[in-house]
Amino acid sequence: MSQVLHPPPPTPAPAEEPLAALAARHGLSVSGARPSLPQYVRDLWARRHFITAFATAKLTAQYSQAKLGQVWQVATPLLNAAVYYFIFGVLLGTSHGVADYVPFLVTGVFIWTFTQNSIMAGTRAISGNLGLVRALHFPRAALPISFALQQLQQLLFSMAALVIILLCFGVTPGVAWLLAVPTLVLQFVFNAGVSMVMARMGAKTPDIAQLMPFLLRTWMYVSGVMWSIDATLKHSDVPNFVKTLLEANPAAVYIDLMRFALIDSFKAHQLPHHVWAYALGWALLAGVGGFVYFWKAEERYGRG
Repeated sequence: MSQVLHPPPPTPAPAEEPLAALAARHGLSVSGARPSLPQYVRDLWARRHFITAFATAKLTAQYSQAKLGQVWQVATPLLNAAVYYFIFGVLLGTSHGVADYVPFLVTGVFIWTFTQNSIMAGTRAISGNLGLVRALHFPRAALPISFALQQLQQLLFSMAALVIILLCFGVTPGVAWLLAVPTLVLQFVFNAGVSMVMARMGAKTPDIAQLMPFLLRTWMYVSGVMWSIDATLKHSDVPNFVKTLLEANPAAVYIDLMRFALIDSFKAHQLPHHVWAYALGWALLAGVGGFVYFWKAEERYGRG
């Protein structure tokens, strides 16, 4: 009589643990995940020496292939100022009614160049450094901030030439020159914030870098770099809201504050009302807002 053997019932397979729970149990995290904002700030502060060293290295290498080397850091804005003086001061006559026009113009060119170059460099901060972004793990905000710091270093290097020009045209040093320090600090925060905004936009759409020179040139023309906003508005019938926009323009605010600090003939009445509030407000809006805007896309930089 044959005996039928029945196999033992199969043992149920253990339920698979969700991958997320398994990773969390072993202390694993998603590669490239965006950290919390406080942690991101701490990580960025921990890389402060890298930011400084990277900015200095970029500044040193900027003109390494040129025979005159670092002389171009001073020569470039001075040549721009000479061209603007001939076109606007001589041909168009914007120097009329502006005391100490050459110091007025050179100061405007130097301070505007700081903002312009910071934004241009920030626009390419991610798209132009994809190899670094993909190879190393670090807070990506370090790149646009380091480029803004590089431009600040270049401006400070060039300020020696600006001081010589001021002295040659009879401008004497005074206590007011100390106001240049908070002005540059606020402008740096503003520039870094806008650079981070443009870095995120440029990372997604690199073609923005081709459009920026036209936008920045337009911005320069309405920022009083080559002409006095105060003197022009006194003799014009433009609507009040246009006057307010011109006076509140952040580039014009920082330029006029630097002129007020360095040039004796540039008096307080030529500044817009609440100018320091404007300067602080723009710095906070761009600095904090730009930082948060950039951080929100942290995990997407360098991918695809």
